[in-house]
Amino acid sequence: MNTKNLVLMALLVSVGAALYLIIPGINGGMKPDFMLTMMFVGILLFPNVKSVFLLGVTTGVISGLFSTFPGGFFPNIIDKFITAFVFFAVVLLIKKVATKLPVAVVLCGLGTILSGTIFLSAAIFVIGAEIPFGLLFTTVVLPAVLFNGVAFALIFPIVITLVKRSKLQTAVSQSV
Repeated sequence: MNTKNLVLMALLVSVGAALYLIIPGINGGMKPDFMLTMMFVGILLFPNVKSVFLLGVTTGVISGLFSTFPGGFFPNIIDKFITAFVFFAVVLLIKKVATKLPVAVVLCGLGTILSGTIFLSAAIFVIGAEIPFGLLFTTVVLPAVLFNGVAFALIFPIVITLVKRSKLQTAVSQSV
């Protein structure tokens, strides 16, 4: 792994953590997960197994540590790890168009839906939380899709411009 790539991934994760901390909770303290958005940006920039593994684990642990959901540590780790590799697989399938902004925003939205579904399912089955899946899906996950999509649409072009100017070797810079 390249040190420059590791530093950029660390910056993405730290921006995600900062956004996660400053965004107020909705529906009893649940928050849209901007760590997820940064994980998606990182996977699009560095679509390789090592980077995806690292991004999935770090975003999962940090999201778990900051989670306001009771018992949310392990569901966050499970959710981010699975979501990272599913997102990675989809990116590999549509490699040529995955970094185009409209396609990437749709992927981010679908990834957020997958992540929310996995998180709620893990919370119900792993920690035995008695929560209404449908209610939380509609009141937390669906608004998170909107928030993450807007954040991704704003952040991704900025990151791409910075990456191109810095001449980092990423999947985006190699496809241009």
